[in-house]
Amino acid sequence: MKNMLIGIDVGGTYTDGVLFCEGSVLHSVKHPTDESDLDGTLLLVLDELLTHAETKDIQRIVLSTTLVTNLLATGRGERTALLLLPGSGLPFSAYRISPDTWFLKGGIDFRGRQIEATDTRQIEEALRKIHDSGIERVAVAGKFSNRNDAHEKAVKELAKSRYPHMDVCTSNEISGRLNFPRRAVTCYYTAMTIREWNRFADGIEAAIAARAPGVDVHILKADGGTTTLEASRTRPCETVFSGPAASTMGTLALSRESLNAVSVDIGGTTSDISLLIEGKPLYASRGALIGGHLTHIHSFAVRSIAIGGDSRVYEESGKLKVGPMRLGPAACFGGEVPTVTDAFNLLSGLNLGDPKASQAKLEPVAFSINESVEGLCRKVADHVIGTLDRNIEEMFGLWEDEPAYKVWEVVNRRKFELHQVIGIGAAAPAIVPMLADKMGVGHFLHRYSPVANALGAAVARPTLAVEVHVDTQRRFYTASPGGLSGTVDKRSYQLEDARELARHCLEELSRERGLSDYAGEAHVYLEEQFNVIRGWEQEGKLFDVGIQVAPGFIHEYKGVA
Repeated sequence: MKNMLIGIDVGGTYTDGVLFCEGSVLHSVKHPTDESDLDGTLLLVLDELLTHAETKDIQRIVLSTTLVTNLLATGRGERTALLLLPGSGLPFSAYRISPDTWFLKGGIDFRGRQIEATDTRQIEEALRKIHDSGIERVAVAGKFSNRNDAHEKAVKELAKSRYPHMDVCTSNEISGRLNFPRRAVTCYYTAMTIREWNRFADGIEAAIAARAPGVDVHILKADGGTTTLEASRTRPCETVFSGPAASTMGTLALSRESLNAVSVDIGGTTSDISLLIEGKPLYASRGALIGGHLTHIHSFAVRSIAIGGDSRVYEESGKLKVGPMRLGPAACFGGEVPTVTDAFNLLSGLNLGDPKASQAKLEPVAFSINESVEGLCRKVADHVIGTLDRNIEEMFGLWEDEPAYKVWEVVNRRKFELHQVIGIGAAAPAIVPMLADKMGVGHFLHRYSPVANALGAAVARPTLAVEVHVDTQRRFYTASPGGLSGTVDKRSYQLEDARELARHCLEELSRERGLSDYAGEAHVYLEEQFNVIRGWEQEGKLFDVGIQVAPGFIHEYKGVA
């Protein structure tokens, strides 16, 4: 049997894995995640999956990991310096990104022309202070560097020549899109996490090469697409929120209907919520929000809630408390404390694990709040369902501002109508039916709902987006990401020429990243043209073209039995 696919999702509580081939899940694994040893947990799941397959038959392994998310969410990222070249415009106080920020001379205008030179002495002084502070990671971002990144390159070259041990990232290499603050934030978080990510990549690459030599290894990104492990080394932040992305892709993999639906992934510690509009996921049009800052990272519009199947149920000051702490698995599965899963186990007669253990652990809590066990379970259920329902309502308030949501209402000439709640995650069968009833809609559960995240990762296709800016007066173009640039030699340049250039840049970048298989299916999502006028004469044109291989599934995936 050939063309087997492996997907592994490292969640906060459990790590799931699936071995998929020709429309069937041949084997699935669910193992507790050891936060102190993510590599070991991942490889433990991989080793079990490999016992059910010949390595020569494995086509691809896709990993979804919480490494970058955890580093940024917990503040464990290393101290990082941010060198900004903001030019004229907003006051420096507007750029509150890093406590270790230096502002440098140097300005580029929106056409990519230098309006102020850099000051080498100033740069050297800033780098000396950074070095003396013990900082070894540096992010460099200049306004309009996506039009001309000469200043960023000059700072990086100077830093590397004076202090070779420093990790230096420039914003145009990472994103290259307009919106200077978001580009700076994205670069800053990249510099903060790139060393840890590459240590992880080194270990995983070596371990998988020893187990399954020659197999392609991909990483799931925040937009639900994949990239090669090698390509992820320079852009680790693209893997942030890969857990919620795996949830959304898992939902799409199991439910192939074109319905308006809310996906609820109920894990052990958290629950992830996302929206499907006619079977297509809704994206965060402004980029992923990390640490209160918007970034240039493509991401689904999702929310994570600190409540899950293993959330602790306890009494405090005579009142019932649910979560957010997780102290282990549910009592019915051998845990030491009662959990949300135990309450639903008894309330709905689910017969999970050992129901008597659920009863035994819940009884003392019920007694301490002067309730029957059944009454306690109902209160726990009301709390969980109410929390999920409230958060979904709040999310609809945010989703309504997204362009795709507004377009649906314009096209259909009516308010958005929700059809279904789709449940994934181990605790979904216990909770989602009650949630759907409260919301007054139907629900969908699949037998592979507990490992949907791993399935979604396994069958996700590679994604890549490229944006090209052409200035015919200057006979110059730039392309993002990657900092591609070059000349155009046609004064009669037209939009169709810019479109062809964008397609060429996408194909070139696809080859560099090992993602050529889907480059031919790219589609244009942005086309803008402006005339450059001086006096009464047209002196040139500006073109902006965006082209992408959109998220979706690999060619082989037609659904799961």
